[in-house]
Amino acid sequence: MKADPYLLDLRRFIKDPLINNNTTKADIFAAKFFPKTRIADLNNIKIEEITEQRALNISPIIITEKINKLIRSLLNGKALGPDGILNKVFKIAALVIAKDLAKVTSCCFINGTILKSLKEFIMVVLRKEGKKDYFLLGSYKLIALENMLAKVLEKYIVNIILEVVEKYRLLPWN
Repeated sequence: MKADPYLLDLRRFIKDPLINNNTTKADIFAAKFFPKTRIADLNNIKIEEITEQRALNISPIIITEKINKLIRSLLNGKALGPDGILNKVFKIAALVIAKDLAKVTSCCFINGTILKSLKEFIMVVLRKEGKKDYFLLGSYKLIALENMLAKVLEKYIVNIILEVVEKYRLLPWN
């Protein structure tokens, strides 16, 4: 594969030679940003100490006011996702569609389905500012550009999880 003039040559470590083959560069990026998962070591968890098992009863009905609040909290001027909708435009449209949006997403939660378009995203590799050597892989970061509605639903679910974490004090505050 011919080297791309827009993708700098890379090296894994400072003493390694520069690599100009795009396939090899892609493999380097993939290894850095998508490492192989490992099995967690659970040996220090004592099952007999777990005395109560809790199940979270989370309502699948999405409240329109909460959706409106989340949409208003989106920052303007952010990069577009695959749907091409600006946050600023989505905020204006939400004034009209928020009720229907809440209904549709509630149906998705009730049925346990996620629209295919909500699973689509664009991954972008960006240079980190102020690095000495842009030939090194550590000089880059990965950014996910998500569908607008996916961002809102993700924030909604995160907020529910945070409420539960705080309510049951599931994380230490040290």
